[in-house]
Amino acid sequence: MDLRGWLHKVPGVSSCSHYFDSSLPGDWARRKLYRNKVASVVVILVSALFLGGAFVSENYAETVTRWGGPSSLVTSSRLKECKKEPQRQKEPQRQKEHERHHPHGSEPLPRGIVQETSDLEMRPLWGVSKKRSRVKVPQNLLAIAVGIKQKENVNQIVQKFPSKNFTVMLFHYDGVTDKWSDLEWSNRAIHIVAINQTKWWFAKRFLHPDVVADYKYIFLWDEDLGVENFHADRYLAIMEDEGLEISQPGLDSNKSEVHHRITVRSPRSRVHRRIYKLRGSGRCYENSTGPPCTGWVEMMAPVFSRVAWRCAWYMIQNDLVHAWGVDMKLGYCAQGDRSKKVGVIDSEYIVHKGIPSLGGSDDSKTMLATPDAHIPPKSSFSSSITAPAESAFSERAEVRRQSYSELDIFKRRWAKAVSEDKCWVDPYSQPVHNTVSKFNSTGEKELGVKKNTSNS
Repeated sequence: MDLRGWLHKVPGVSSCSHYFDSSLPGDWARRKLYRNKVASVVVILVSALFLGGAFVSENYAETVTRWGGPSSLVTSSRLKECKKEPQRQKEPQRQKEHERHHPHGSEPLPRGIVQETSDLEMRPLWGVSKKRSRVKVPQNLLAIAVGIKQKENVNQIVQKFPSKNFTVMLFHYDGVTDKWSDLEWSNRAIHIVAINQTKWWFAKRFLHPDVVADYKYIFLWDEDLGVENFHADRYLAIMEDEGLEISQPGLDSNKSEVHHRITVRSPRSRVHRRIYKLRGSGRCYENSTGPPCTGWVEMMAPVFSRVAWRCAWYMIQNDLVHAWGVDMKLGYCAQGDRSKKVGVIDSEYIVHKGIPSLGGSDDSKTMLATPDAHIPPKSSFSSSITAPAESAFSERAEVRRQSYSELDIFKRRWAKAVSEDKCWVDPYSQPVHNTVSKFNSTGEKELGVKKNTSNS
């Protein structure tokens, strides 16, 4: 049977058979018309296949994993729904929640399996019961740079921090850890060892904000603090009630080595946020807005809220291990007005013993205790504990020299960062000259013009 006979038998198509009938008039014209129609249909089909293939390949690309292997295709409606989701979440909180589940690098993973933060809690190797899983995890962290020579003092500090509310982390700068095991709390503490490293070196590397994100408050203390008149739970209650994001305990001036007047405890108040100094250098007036007059704490015993620490951690420089100069800028991390959000808590106070943790004996302590008006004179660096006194003093002098050098570097980096970041606005920028309140020799207030000396 030829093609013409077959077409006659196909329902609905027999009417087209005349295109193949050469006996009909105009047979050549009809065949030409048929070929044109077929060509048009082919063009339409090819175009449709091309456009459809592009759409499918785009969706397919979205499901290809990072390592190059294809995953199972999901329906186009589900992909459209995922694309619309961020647009639907107009509220800032919902948008943050959407972004939180997809930190950088986790895009190939389903949201529910992504856990972007961690904690410092130790877990048993077996026997984790439902009862244990319901145990309340400590809400706060105490981290101290320690050497074995201050073991007893550190023990007294830790005893003031209830285990139900605090995780303890010790930074061992002298490499000695086995001699701490006889302390009742040692086994539940986190011990980290790095020889001759400072508290801020440890903090930058082991207290990343995502690791300590579960802790509401972070105490980053030195080891030479007396805590007879300090209680951690009461301290935090005051800090929260006062709305402080960064704080420190006041210092007992009768027993402490004091480097800055603002850190001295005021017996008549619960908290103070500024000092007044009307004579001498580094004056502090009623309208002073920056350190060391207000918005400032010393680096030996700072306490940070979770959000304040996240900001402060980014400011700590990897290579500037003494962190000199950082204290003058901590107010930028106060989540608001530093003159209100940074303060010294007086009712829970401590003693700063000022013991050099630089190795060697303490005989040369007084030679190093030369406080500067704007920087802390003490470092948490430790050298060999067996070094002779003369060698130890020489090493401590080198540490002091390095600290001053780092202070200068930090200041220059800050200035460079400010000049290069055209979008950053300094919330504490001040005009060159301010009208300030002064007091004359008779104690009467008078007005004067003074160059602003408080650092921002």
